[in-house]
Amino acid sequence: MSRSALKRMFAALVSKIKEAVVSVLPVTVIVVAVSFTPLVDLTDNEKIVFFVSALFLVLGIALFNLGADLAMTPMGERIGEGLTKSRRIGVLLAVSFVMGLLITIAEPDLSVLAGQVSTVMNGTMLIGGVGVGVGVFLLVGVKKIVLRKELPSLLLFFYLLLFAAAAMLIEVGKSSFMPMAFDSGGVTTGPITVPFIMSLGVGIAMTVGGRNADENSFGLIALCSVGPVLAVLILSIVSNGELTYEIPDYSMNAILGGKFISTLIETALDVGKSLLLIIVSFGILQFAILKLPKRSLLRIGVGIFYTFVGLVIFLTSASVGFMPIGYKLGTQLADSGNIGLVIFAFVLGAVVVLAEPAVHVLNKQVEEITGGSVTKKEMMIALSLGVGVSVGLSVIRIIFGFSLLYYLIPGYILSLGLSFFVPKLYTAIAFDSGGVASGPLTSSFILPLAIGACAALNGADQVLYSAFGVVAMVAMTPLITIQSLGFKAVMASRFRRKIALQRIMSADDDQIIYFE
Repeated sequence: MSRSALKRMFAALVSKIKEAVVSVLPVTVIVVAVSFTPLVDLTDNEKIVFFVSALFLVLGIALFNLGADLAMTPMGERIGEGLTKSRRIGVLLAVSFVMGLLITIAEPDLSVLAGQVSTVMNGTMLIGGVGVGVGVFLLVGVKKIVLRKELPSLLLFFYLLLFAAAAMLIEVGKSSFMPMAFDSGGVTTGPITVPFIMSLGVGIAMTVGGRNADENSFGLIALCSVGPVLAVLILSIVSNGELTYEIPDYSMNAILGGKFISTLIETALDVGKSLLLIIVSFGILQFAILKLPKRSLLRIGVGIFYTFVGLVIFLTSASVGFMPIGYKLGTQLADSGNIGLVIFAFVLGAVVVLAEPAVHVLNKQVEEITGGSVTKKEMMIALSLGVGVSVGLSVIRIIFGFSLLYYLIPGYILSLGLSFFVPKLYTAIAFDSGGVASGPLTSSFILPLAIGACAALNGADQVLYSAFGVVAMVAMTPLITIQSLGFKAVMASRFRRKIALQRIMSADDDQIIYFE
């Protein structure tokens, strides 16, 4: 690689680090500030480990985002573009299904989910079922792009199917499975799959073309988030026994004492396995169809290395420094009163989404695809408000102990209803954002906080029913906030037209210029 190329890459890395600092700084400042109040009692060791983890989190996010720009996004676009140009639609659909299946099987968060339900559900069956669900819905999403079908009608049909399955689950007396099932839709669309699947959709849509190519490129993440939920609901209905959940040891001493090295190794193996499946699939397609030049392949190779290192650093830092602090914050803030707990949960949720690595990939792609009509700043504000509200509402549910469906049913009715009144582009972006916002930091920081608060307020036996579901809420509320941006844009446009028409109608005849 030439010296000028190295300089450009170093400049890009510095820029990514600056962005990551801005993202991680708010949540770090809030946690450190609250640790010096009587509300939370953190040891000096916990404060140091959290602060060091935050520094490594910055580095991990920066390397991941740089790797996504160099490798994950170009790979997805080239595969989508190359297979579509070859006019081998059957091959395109088959590759989409296989890659959706393989990437999902390798997602680390899915293995964690399988371990928690292993007493009543075979882990291999669960992982395979969820993988098939994602593969099938990725295939459906690709077919939607090729056939240029509208996303809202598809989402309406599939979410009606989801709630029908949820009703059946309640009917057979297994409602405790439901929050975990809806959470699975958020955890499965992880930081590896999101950039690849989004760019795959862009590559296909831009090659297919059409008047609404920009709008058509979104929606794959939204559809792929449905597959895991439906798969887990179906598997829960047919499984035998009762679901049991034991709260893990979230103490920092336990993690640092014996689990740090094992966590680092397991994370590296999981991330490596996920990337290897993508690399092998890309290599086969490169040899058979794509035929990219060596320079592009070298750039992609460097990007894959950055992606691997960045994700390993990010996930390990989140597990070691953020997970135990999140749980401890939840248990101790539960004593500060219900109102204080809800306010803190809202603020924390609003800033945590800033540090989700895939969110930055989404916002950048949205700004590029829409030509700046939807800016990164607007997206981030909408996502931040949505996630803050979702975490606050989740804490209210923990306090009062009611069903998750009291949120999900009206929330999705409103989301799907808005989809028929706002520009389709906003709907596609919104439903993709739901899957992206519920990333690894939500699972490793917000979920432990909810578990800690629930254990302190209601006891460990209510954790599965009341604390789980927070990831599903994080995935739902951006659908409303981002579509609200679209609704605001529509109403503002109508208001401007109305004002302009009134001015024309009220104009004096003397102001009219006649040409003879």
